[in-house]
Amino acid sequence: MSSNLKKISIDGIEVEVDGAMTIIQAAEVAGVEIPRFCYHERLSIAGNCRMCLVEVVGGPPKPAASCAMQVRDLRPGPNGEAPVVKTKSPMVKKAREGVMEFLLINHPLDCPICDQGGECDLQDQAMAYGVDFSRYREPKRASENLNLGPLVKTEMTRCISCTRCVRFTTEVAGITQMGQTGRGEDSEITSYLNMTLDSNLQGNIIDLCPVGALTAKPYAFTARPWELTKTESIDVMDALGSNIRVDTKGREVMRIIPRNNDGVNEEWISDKTRFIWDGLRRQRLDKPYIRENGRLRPATWPEALEKAAAAMKGKKVVGLVGDLAPVEAAYSLKLLVEGLGGKVECRTDGARLPIGNRSAYVGTATIEDIDSAGGILLIGTNPRVEAPVLNARIRKAWAQGAQIGLIGEAADLTYDYHHFGTDRAALVAHLDLARSAPADKKPGVVIVGQGALNEADGEAVLAHAMAIAEARQAKLLVLHTAAGRVGAMDVGAVTEGGLSVATEGAQVVFNLGADEVEISRDGVAAPFVIYQGSHGDRGANRADVILPAAAYTEENGLFVNTEGRPQLAFRAGFAPGEAKENWAILRALSAEVGAKLPWDSLPGLRAALVAAHPHLGAVGEVAANDWSALELRAPGKATFRNAIKDFYMTNPIARASSVMAELSAMAKARLTAPLAAE
Repeated sequence: MSSNLKKISIDGIEVEVDGAMTIIQAAEVAGVEIPRFCYHERLSIAGNCRMCLVEVVGGPPKPAASCAMQVRDLRPGPNGEAPVVKTKSPMVKKAREGVMEFLLINHPLDCPICDQGGECDLQDQAMAYGVDFSRYREPKRASENLNLGPLVKTEMTRCISCTRCVRFTTEVAGITQMGQTGRGEDSEITSYLNMTLDSNLQGNIIDLCPVGALTAKPYAFTARPWELTKTESIDVMDALGSNIRVDTKGREVMRIIPRNNDGVNEEWISDKTRFIWDGLRRQRLDKPYIRENGRLRPATWPEALEKAAAAMKGKKVVGLVGDLAPVEAAYSLKLLVEGLGGKVECRTDGARLPIGNRSAYVGTATIEDIDSAGGILLIGTNPRVEAPVLNARIRKAWAQGAQIGLIGEAADLTYDYHHFGTDRAALVAHLDLARSAPADKKPGVVIVGQGALNEADGEAVLAHAMAIAEARQAKLLVLHTAAGRVGAMDVGAVTEGGLSVATEGAQVVFNLGADEVEISRDGVAAPFVIYQGSHGDRGANRADVILPAAAYTEENGLFVNTEGRPQLAFRAGFAPGEAKENWAILRALSAEVGAKLPWDSLPGLRAALVAAHPHLGAVGEVAANDWSALELRAPGKATFRNAIKDFYMTNPIARASSVMAELSAMAKARLTAPLAAE
């Protein structure tokens, strides 16, 4: 038996665990449930609530907090037997009843009007472990509510001081605006100088709160948990591919919450992911439109498809794949447009991602590699804005001793880093440094942002990043900002030479949800534009024919995240009005054009897709990419500019959301806030 493995008996079940484990963790291994409020496996141990008390046989004659006592500190039996822990003894039962009674002394009787009702740990554990009466007749204490901003609603009288929110904001989100003040009955959770929270991850404290003290402000009083239909899906607000659960009531999305996936997002999601759902209701395209005499008029589907097909026949067609397009739609558009002799392009921001070289446009690192990295180099990226959940993982690595370096715009990333410079010269100098420095004890990760790649010398920058990774024996991760980009690159929805070559001389542009692209309106050469998308945004404004499509919560789709992991998003509700699924629109149009796509169903399309690109069939797995370094060329002299300026306004769904608009305005105001002169 290894010296750090220890045996322990919990309620008669003997297990062998790492001696550094706490009793509560060992109990989970043994399959024994111990109630808790303050303990959370991803946060530091506080030992506040005392709900997890257990009896340690042969130990002190009082209950012990199982979240704070390690297995290696337990005394073995008189003959060397494994230490014995009891979780259901009379001592433990009495202790839990006492703790629960204590926690409920000042708790208001709010259950009928509390948003946490039905999902409340306090409610559940009071039923399971508490008593059915109260000995207290004194008036209850009340606390003032905090203003934490437009996302988190507070009812601080319900707070049981578990400090989960304080530990999360400090340790994971990396902000220091929440804390606990006072002692005894006067202790309370508060924010520093009554500040609102300045973090893109603050919504996670809603999930962490075990009572109704912190709830979702936009969701308040709209639904009870048992009224909701729950659908597991994938987020598309950034390219991380966070695992989410979409809760719907009737046809409408009521809320979005995280699912646990240790390899991708752990159990956190960004605020944009969580609160984007009101944007799914506004400015929706729910019927086809045709532009006549400069104005859009509603049309029928046969009419719109006929008009689009007539425009495409015999013309030079270009297909643009938007940032939120699922792989099936990108693949269908590629086959349709290339079948008509046209070109397709998904790199609509001008990113110089090399075609066919997966080790260069995806990289070789997984997101989990960040956890064990000895050093992390960020090139032309601000992960706090581009992928907030990934940034929390980098912060976790930093807290465990990883060295962080940055080449690019300096920013508050919530952790310390060495700033090597802001321009290409700093990148070239760092390559020389990487080649001459001694090898790292632990392998590192080089993370390249889209801001580094969407300039004219993007491929030269990427070649230098790959050379640095090679010199340091590190892994490479290309951090994308568009959820649909890697999947579209995988199926070859690209043109040699990029966007300018693809669109040169185009007579018809088929715009598949690419709302970040400006298409020329002027002159005789202005192309005919067919727009297929979900929202009346920039793309629809420029369109001559509009084909209304489903959003990401309204169709089954495959998305490949920034590390190259294919994941399935499932339909949680139906698209409004006459809007259809993306792949179905393209299939119908192909028949109208006379270049019929060879499938009639989504399974048929996926079978063809996997036959052409087998790695897309391995859902949830990250394929190993063969390393193929790019030719080293001298980059230009420009400084690095990050790809995202406004975190809350990056796509049509976000721009339709009133919550995102409010958060965007607050973020801008925070940047320009005047400082006191005292």
